[in-house]
Amino acid sequence: MTTGVLPDAELKAMIGRGEIAANLPVTPEQVQPASLDLRLGQTAYRIRASFLAGRNSRVDTRLAEFEMHRMDLRQGAVLEKGCVYLVPLMERLALPEGVTAVANAKSSTGRLDLLTRVITDGGAEFDRIPEGYVGPLYAEICPRSFSVLVRPGMRLNQIRFRKGHAALSDAELSRLHAEEPLVNGPAVIDHGLGFSVDLRPEAGDLVGYRAIPHTGVIDLDRIAHYPASEFWEEIRTRDGRIILDPGAFYILVSREAVTIPPDHAAEMAPYLAMVGEFRVHYAGFFDPGFGHGAAGGAGSRGVLEVRCHEAPFVLEHGQIVGRLVYERMAGRPERLYGAGIASNYQGQGLKLGKHFRAG
Repeated sequence: MTTGVLPDAELKAMIGRGEIAANLPVTPEQVQPASLDLRLGQTAYRIRASFLAGRNSRVDTRLAEFEMHRMDLRQGAVLEKGCVYLVPLMERLALPEGVTAVANAKSSTGRLDLLTRVITDGGAEFDRIPEGYVGPLYAEICPRSFSVLVRPGMRLNQIRFRKGHAALSDAELSRLHAEEPLVNGPAVIDHGLGFSVDLRPEAGDLVGYRAIPHTGVIDLDRIAHYPASEFWEEIRTRDGRIILDPGAFYILVSREAVTIPPDHAAEMAPYLAMVGEFRVHYAGFFDPGFGHGAAGGAGSRGVLEVRCHEAPFVLEHGQIVGRLVYERMAGRPERLYGAGIASNYQGQGLKLGKHFRAG
């Protein structure tokens, strides 16, 4: 097996070998170009606090310490804003030697401000699964802005598998950018490709959205259903800056249009904790072909999911707020993002999640 992020064909092979298994068979729709969607199981546990199992401990054992009550999801159940839940996932793993995994929220999950992380037996980190892990997977879900209605089989998380070291060094990233521009402008390369926030749009003054508190429940199965104005306040500015409110959640957009070549993948990471009191992007996977001409793209801007922390913070146009860490693929995917896949966000600009419609 070649070093790198495992493509869809290898994920299918892992399923065939039982290294990825599930209570219900994994469906073709779950297999993405460089990741696998994970499905919620039938039960959600309301817990007192987020936790990690810790070394030599199982999640189900620790759950007894924190469980408050449990809910059957088969008829649908509401996960309430501000509460923490643990949901066993349908999938389980038996990772071979040399293969590690990392999980992340799906794009639509992040745009709803759902803090969603995967934990495992013996785990000492969120979303990180070591080589040789054999056991179940659990999703910890904490709705931050909106209460949501969920059912078994819903896909809030995704998982990516790697063989060996896949991340490109800055020198390798510079060479790749020279061969095939990764961004429509000067490339800021420092432990990845830096990207900045766009607060001076080419047309108009709409620069983002802020989540409205105390809204109704969002049924995650309902697409283009909810009037955006009932859940989001428009953020407008003509002076290229906004002030982030502590505790508020924002949807903004990157100034740069980025490209992920077909033989690479990327993950969004924080820039520096010291540059501001905010967190950017809950959903960090960018698949091969994102914004790429081979998949019908011409560069796509990254949507920024921003939450301000303790103090109000001035965010200014062009301020670098994050970085894309590029990784080589172990093989070219059979399908690219946006090519033959129902990709909601190819060619995107400033855009809310798929559950909302204009109005």
